[in-house]
Amino acid sequence: MTDYFNIKSYFNDEQILIQSTIRDWVDQRIKPEVGKYYQEGKPFPNLASQLAEIGAFGLIIPEEYGGLGMDYLSYGLLMQELERADTSLRVMSSIQTSLVMYAIHRYGSEEQKQRYLPKLASGELLGAFGLTEPDFGSNTAAMHCHYKEEGDNIVINGSKMWIGNSSECDVALLWARGPEGKVKGVIVDKTLITNFGTHVFKDKMSFKSSITGELVFDESVLPQTQILEKTNGVKNAYDCLNVGRYAVAWGCVGIAMDCYETALQYSKERIQFGKPIGTKQLVQKKLAEMITEITKAQLVCYQLSVLMDKGIANYAQISMAKRNNVSMARFVASEARQVLGGMGISAEYPIMRHLMNLETLITYQGTHEIHLLITGRDITGLDAI
Repeated sequence: MTDYFNIKSYFNDEQILIQSTIRDWVDQRIKPEVGKYYQEGKPFPNLASQLAEIGAFGLIIPEEYGGLGMDYLSYGLLMQELERADTSLRVMSSIQTSLVMYAIHRYGSEEQKQRYLPKLASGELLGAFGLTEPDFGSNTAAMHCHYKEEGDNIVINGSKMWIGNSSECDVALLWARGPEGKVKGVIVDKTLITNFGTHVFKDKMSFKSSITGELVFDESVLPQTQILEKTNGVKNAYDCLNVGRYAVAWGCVGIAMDCYETALQYSKERIQFGKPIGTKQLVQKKLAEMITEITKAQLVCYQLSVLMDKGIANYAQISMAKRNNVSMARFVASEARQVLGGMGISAEYPIMRHLMNLETLITYQGTHEIHLLITGRDITGLDAI
């Protein structure tokens, strides 16, 4: 366990159990074969049902709606241990929980909560989150996707790009502009909508075990009752993204831990000039800097979880954690790859796979530069975006 400052001493018994249980499940069921599926560009088999089985869908959603009603520290530890195996695990769990279930729980009607949340928690339904568009990523307020009202229905036109679970989802949480120009959340239920299609992007060098694609709406008809009644602007989508970015911050710690632990073990076993390479000063320098950066990121995540559980974490703090921890994980993975030398690019080890996934995470749910400017705006009061 990579916990140099003994942060675990602040965890309660339930949080320790969650972390150890998920870690054991990942080590036994996922890590031995996840690299093979990544190489083939395929999702891990039956991943949604397996994640549902271990409680990875809806961990922070109240029990009355099928969730587990756990705290944000427990959720962070779940994200860390899932992404320690591969980003695809954390992505599927986080989309379902942070983006889809959270949106319905916070902004949906009681009927919508009762209808969808238990089935999303059990894995009977798989969700997607439709915000980014082909021409608008960071500038989501300029979205083109829109709907008009026709009687008891709405008619949707437009598309959403880079959507996780796109082709496999049963429910998509769509953000679209209504007749008065106001952005609303809409539950796109495949059993209720007409003229709706999806495309899958297959030629990816990163996120190869995640399903990524496009949601396409062409005069698509859906009942008006599918609109999230409490949404009134794109800021509601950002509220969901904050929980998603929190998950990314924790997940990247998991990536860094896996890379560091791999490099540390390799440094003790790899013999050069009659000694383990771990005896060399420059190798120790790399390892010492890795664990230092991981420890700082762990402390950021822990304090952020405290603020989240108190309900006082703000979007700028979450932005800083996401940006810092992705950057930290890239540094650790790069250093670990060098410790392994030529073996660092071998599929026998997880490091290059993690590095490739990190190249997506650096722009995922807000680019590195956008998050930097969010911090800048927060500390100066001046908008540079």
